Amino acid sequence: MTNQDALIPVLQKNNRIYHPVVPFLPGEDRVVRMDLSASNHTLRDEIFSDTGRFSTWVNDFRRQHGARYAIGGYGELRTMYSRSAVFSGDQASGEPRRFHLGVDIWGDAGTPVFCPIGGMIHSFAMNDRDGDYGATIILLHQLDGLAFYTLYGHLSAADLAITEGTYVNRGQVIGHFGEPKENGNWPPHLHIQVIRDMELREGDYPGVCRYSERGQYLYNCPDPDLLISMNKYLPGEYLQG
Repeated sequence: MTNQDALIPVLQKNNRIYHPVVPFLPGEDRVVRMDLSASNHTLRDEIFSDTGRFSTWVNDFRRQHGARYAIGGYGELRTMYSRSAVFSGDQASGEPRRFHLGVDIWGDAGTPVFCPIGGMIHSFAMNDRDGDYGATIILLHQLDGLAFYTLYGHLSAADLAITEGTYVNRGQVIGHFGEPKENGNWPPHLHIQVIRDMELREGDYPGVCRYSERGQYLYNCPDPDLLISMNKYLPGEYLQG
């Protein structure tokens, strides 16, 4: 087994040490899975193409299910990325990016984001194209001698008052859910992604890939629930709104 292959077993072995990435009290707070895939026909073009209507749709969904957070998206094929030219196909392939590689946690703007495990600020950026991450922070971690990265997208612009190379402690607040004007023009949420290899990128890494490239990206970006451990609190049903 290579060091890269060891990441999932290492994350699984240490799952008791991770700090919650958002405030959540099991037994008091509720979290529901939200389906944003192409099969959810309640999320129509006229909703997801308008950030105000999309925000209302997400908040209504949370209220309907009495949930503090709605969560999901890893390995999900989403038509809603047609709302932004960021995800358009290139001239060579013509294939747009629609396959989601992280987990989205949808909640209130200003929700604090905690560092799940100690690490260092690798890089950060304001990816301010419409539909992009907006304020983005990437951390470098080392666990059992194995290095890996975590990406936090759609944060508040004020969270970028930081310095690369600074150490961050487990449980330290590293960001907040940003408003649409600073989070890439999305309803408030956190995109969290685990990354084996940053491929020399700084402040950015694809959170959505082409469906034809999903194999290589899923390998490089394993399921963030290995780190955030929120799926165990989900109800059994898969909800669409």
